Amino acid sequence: MNLEDAIAHCLKQPHACETTPFGPEVLVYKVGGKLFALTEPEAFPPTMNLKCDPLRALDLRDRYNAIQPGYHMNKRHWNTVTLDGTLPAALVRELIEHSYQLVVHGLPRKVREALVS
Repeated sequence: MNLEDAIAHCLKQPHACETTPFGPEVLVYKVGGKLFALTEPEAFPPTMNLKCDPLRALDLRDRYNAIQPGYHMNKRHWNTVTLDGTLPAALVRELIEHSYQLVVHGLPRKVREALVS
């Protein structure tokens, strides 16, 4: 999966939006005002930081060279996924969805309820 496809998948998530709170060089994807993915489109190779269950994050890092602890993020909860073509596209899509779901689950009840209304 390339970066453009990963970005498109982020934006397919319900109520997801793209923001640039760190400047135009970093694209941030949020739901309910909370970050679930970020990328620097000009970086090479392209990468995307995604939230992940801590135990699963460790397993993924052991299994895939293209998945590392989150760069400039809480390394327990975030992975940096390198989009160099070595990961199956289905896995990248699932990791984006997993990150999104973790963030939605952590939102305050009122915010979650507003998202389904």
